[in-house]
Amino acid sequence: MRTPPVVAQDAWEAAWQELLVKEKAQTRARDALAAERRRMPWMAVEKAYAFEGPNGKASLLDLFEGRRQLIVYRAFFEPGVFGWPDHACRGCSMVADQVAHVAHLNARDTTFAFASRAPQQDIARLKAQMGWEMPWYTITDSFDADFGVDEWHGHNVFIRQGDKLFRTYFINNRGDEAMGNTWSYLDITPLGRQEAWEDSPEGYPQTPPYKWWNWHDSYAAEARPDPQWVAVSDAGEAAFRNRDADGKE
Repeated sequence: MRTPPVVAQDAWEAAWQELLVKEKAQTRARDALAAERRRMPWMAVEKAYAFEGPNGKASLLDLFEGRRQLIVYRAFFEPGVFGWPDHACRGCSMVADQVAHVAHLNARDTTFAFASRAPQQDIARLKAQMGWEMPWYTITDSFDADFGVDEWHGHNVFIRQGDKLFRTYFINNRGDEAMGNTWSYLDITPLGRQEAWEDSPEGYPQTPPYKWWNWHDSYAAEARPDPQWVAVSDAGEAAFRNRDADGKE
């Protein structure tokens, strides 16, 4: 194996600083891309989709669990997939292993869920076996085909305005490799991380960084982005506004 040269500390620091410039540029480019993603048009979901969950039948709206945003990962766990019935697809299982604690997403008004065609009893068994805790539903109709995940994995992102649902983003293939931590998930949502430094459209909910962060067992069950921000209805269309006109926290 041909390894890089071994150098003294000052030369190492110089090389690191040179690389850091490029890394910071990449970070800024990633932030700009997320800002552009928040400005993507929305697609109305007109069809009613049906799932099976641990508590019985569920609609796509039910998958939101009352929150504003929803991320659905299509995992391959079903007859015909390698590993069935003892395991899900190896790649999807790696994705499941790296899913961050969903309480942090919930605190940003976002629900995360897996969806497969396996029956619920098999999903419950697999989750217990592998130590996975994310919500996991059974697809019972054309949801996977309609949203581009009938033959390959992918994340679909949705937002709701009351009972109206919209598809806002989709990522698959190698893009899925970057998924797993709280920030990568929030960066693909229409509202983003909802932090004050982000470049978001006017009126989007934003709070200072760190203000909302918490231990995953200490978020309130009804946690929302911030008490200052309330969803208001305008002819069935939800909009965000600041409760305090002067912007005080």
